Amino acid sequence: MSVPELLAPAGTMEKLRAALHYGADAVYLGLTGFSLRAKAGNFTSATLRDALAVVHEAGKKAYLTINIFPHNSDIAPIERHITELKELTPDAVPDAVIISDIGVFDMIRTLIPDIPIHVSTQANITNYRAARMWEHLGAKRLVLSRELTIDEIRQIRDAVTIELECFVHGSICISYSGRCYLSSFLANRGANKGLCTNSCRWSYQLMEEKRPGEYMPVYENSRGAYILSPRDLCMVDYLDKLAGAGVDSFKIEGRTKGVNYVSGITKIYREAIDALATAPYKINNTWRKELEMFSNRGFTTGMYLGRHPDADYSYDETHAATDYVIAGVVKAVSSRGATVLLKGNLAVGDEIVFLSSSTHNGSFIIKELKDAEGEPIAAARNEDIILMEVPDGVKKNDVVRRRV
Repeated sequence: MSVPELLAPAGTMEKLRAALHYGADAVYLGLTGFSLRAKAGNFTSATLRDALAVVHEAGKKAYLTINIFPHNSDIAPIERHITELKELTPDAVPDAVIISDIGVFDMIRTLIPDIPIHVSTQANITNYRAARMWEHLGAKRLVLSRELTIDEIRQIRDAVTIELECFVHGSICISYSGRCYLSSFLANRGANKGLCTNSCRWSYQLMEEKRPGEYMPVYENSRGAYILSPRDLCMVDYLDKLAGAGVDSFKIEGRTKGVNYVSGITKIYREAIDALATAPYKINNTWRKELEMFSNRGFTTGMYLGRHPDADYSYDETHAATDYVIAGVVKAVSSRGATVLLKGNLAVGDEIVFLSSSTHNGSFIIKELKDAEGEPIAAARNEDIILMEVPDGVKKNDVVRRRV
């Protein structure tokens, strides 16, 4: 069994570097205005060049998203953007472009025919005939619909020779492969233009037609009901089944998530994918426990194993739950300890964990902190630089997490 690619989200340069540090084989990123995650931070035309150079210097790949559903007014700006990509230096050209619209596909094939094209999950590829059509048109990879079972993926694999990609972790949209209009109706912000307000995560009440203004709450518990909010996808226990079905790339959702999330989820799936190299696939019992430390609404296997279970909706959760928040990033390690740039407050007595790509470290209580000059301090704040003792194996760019 070949080992699939690990594809991680890179909403900003900081998240990009974190994904690479924790073992991603490739990242996907977008530019403001052309990506379905317009609120992810994203990259400008100028910073895109730097981001692609960083990825290629690390020997990894970067896929650029141009996966909005464009209207007529979007065509000229997208054409200009594609033309700009032609002018990038060889080290700063995306390894592929992710599209969902057939018109954008045609523009790329016409303007920069040598660049590989990946077809987004937004294109709703749910059958082998559609997959064959995209292969015939010249697509390099298909990001399959999230509504497929593993058996259906295997049938598509048998019908085409191009690469297949599937989501393995992260938020799930209640609408078909993310084609949602709820945000447009309720907030006048189009999800298919990258401006989703996550309306499916809101708490709702009922109002009877002939009793305007009389709102009747629907309670699952004291906080209300969140009847449109699915739990997060988590396929870490079934990666061998997806790989066996012929999936070439495992994708983590989360360009709008924080560095803490990107770092931790990438690290765990790196370990899990590496374990596929040795048959049979041996699940590490710590993976699931560690995944639960990062923002989530509970976990589900989605439709991969069959019908989405009714119990796998997060009826009573308004906010993602997490036990740990990011506290800082290790900038250097020496005989003095670790130099840490703080991303939040930290104090003596706090419980922390170092998220290290090379070792498993348990949590421990901070007994001593020092400022940049080595003087003892009781606490420090966001953007401060501190010195602290670290366990063996902690490296530069490792994330420090604080228990909340």
